Amino acid sequence: MDAEEAVRQAYEAYYRRLVTQIFGLVGDLAEAEDAVHEAFARVLASPGSFVRADDAERWLRVVALNVARSRYRRRWLFDRLIRSGRIPASPAAVPGLSADRVALLAALRRLAPPTREAVVLHYLADLSVAEVAATLEVPVGTVKARLARGRASLARLLADDEPAALPEEIRHA
Repeated sequence: MDAEEAVRQAYEAYYRRLVTQIFGLVGDLAEAEDAVHEAFARVLASPGSFVRADDAERWLRVVALNVARSRYRRRWLFDRLIRSGRIPASPAAVPGLSADRVALLAALRRLAPPTREAVVLHYLADLSVAEVAATLEVPVGTVKARLARGRASLARLLADDEPAALPEEIRHA
């Protein structure tokens, strides 16, 4: 199988899952789609390391995660410019999301980025602790600590909301 065919098959198999995972991290569907598209564009530009990867989905997830991190840093700077009044703000709409999902995404955005990454990859992407550790390139103990902090923070942030705002596995963890 040639590299282009491998990328096409990976796109069909992993695209939706990757977008969902990155969406959980950034809270913006368009940003998530852009990050995943850029990950696939990088694969097409240099398919060698992708084709040799032991776990193609994990390889793509790491690339998309790095793209999302870079975009987050740029957006943080942009947000500072808006808050300072240098750039006028425009209202942002999130159509098609339930109130519970909006509350959860807002709470996730308030978590520190490393904690948010661990929570989203474990609970929304359904990765094991070991897989999260491998994806983020941190020790398993670090992932466990981030998950514990994330659960505690989400519980506090969503305490005023209905309990249904938390996914079942986070509520009972």
